Amino acid sequence: MNKKKNAYYDNRIVFKPWGHEYVVYRYKNILSVTLLNINPTKSTSLHCHPTKKTGFVLLDGKALIQLGLWKSERKIYKSPSKLMIRTGLFHSIKCISKKPLLALEFETPINKNDLVRFNDKYGREKKPYEQGKKISNLTKNKNILKLHKFKEKKEYLFGKTTVKLEIHKNFKKLVAEKNNTIFAVLNGSVCNKKKQKILSPGDIIRTGTFKKLAQVFKIDKKLAVLKINNE
Repeated sequence: MNKKKNAYYDNRIVFKPWGHEYVVYRYKNILSVTLLNINPTKSTSLHCHPTKKTGFVLLDGKALIQLGLWKSERKIYKSPSKLMIRTGLFHSIKCISKKPLLALEFETPINKNDLVRFNDKYGREKKPYEQGKKISNLTKNKNILKLHKFKEKKEYLFGKTTVKLEIHKNFKKLVAEKNNTIFAVLNGSVCNKKKQKILSPGDIIRTGTFKKLAQVFKIDKKLAVLKINNE
């Protein structure tokens, strides 16, 4: 999917049978971050992405997440929590809280049509990503999360979960955070002396991983991250 087609979803809301979603951040054609709002008792289809890497951070609510084709592989996740999903792994997310489930989805590279549904209670098995009337412009007065301007230090609150946008030139402040703090890489990388990337946009880790990586690797110039924790 080219840059023009990716930009089509900027500042737009996509209505789903289970709720809605909209892009809150896009880095070129490399990374897209989408805020999902899944209504109580509703769930996404059991689907996979054959070519892109995906990750999730649950911000508010409780989810029943299935990784794989069997229902026995379901597991309950409470916010805030994270998971990374390899290419080709079927997965679904169901809201099991009384209020809507809010989650950030990270996809890299960006391709909304990189989607294969195994089954779907709303009859979308053979259908592509939502189109036409199911997509509309975000209203200016809508209280939406926007992460486009790095120079603005912003903080967002979802229930008891705090989301902060930060930029770091080294590991000093990152490794000082609580061990359960979640970090999602938006821009920049962690690499070795040969500039081989160990962490790059779309990767989601916790403080403990940064502590380990800091012993051997370094941040290449600047690292933009989302910091997510429950304070």
